[in-house]
Amino acid sequence: MSKAIGMVEYKTTSAGVVAADSMVKTSEVSIIEAQTVCPGKYIVIITGDLSAVTSAVDNAKTMHGKHLINSFVLGNPHESIFPAIYGAAEIKDVSALGIIESYDASSIIVAADEAAKTAIVDLIEVRLARGMCGKSYLMLTAKLDVQAHAFSKTAVAAIEAAGGQVVKL
Repeated sequence: MSKAIGMVEYKTTSAGVVAADSMVKTSEVSIIEAQTVCPGKYIVIITGDLSAVTSAVDNAKTMHGKHLINSFVLGNPHESIFPAIYGAAEIKDVSALGIIESYDASSIIVAADEAAKTAIVDLIEVRLARGMCGKSYLMLTAKLDVQAHAFSKTAVAAIEAAGGQVVKL
């Protein structure tokens, strides 16, 4: 049994609230975050053992698929994801800055996990659809040669997950 996180993202607040309720009632999971994001979408992030998180996310997708935007389950998420989501990442040296954008919040977390696990990068911020009309973005830093590798791997993950758009500065 490994630690995991999962997320569902809905078009409506009502579908998201009902899904969050059913997730904690049908599986042994804890809600990390459940809130309305722009423009009136609702996200639920849960944690627990991999099997429980998978079951909860699958249940929510089945029950409320009509309003579902996207979802994911990550087994053993990289430890730098949560400081980046909550604005608590401590970055000492920014030698190059990269930004990846997505139209949904779920794919940007998957992209952040992929980047952190496949390249030597520091996640600066993961913005989840707050104040950006529903878009999300990931900011990361690394040495230029390392960053190019992280972008290629992360861009593929973001694009495959939800049509993410990669913007290099």
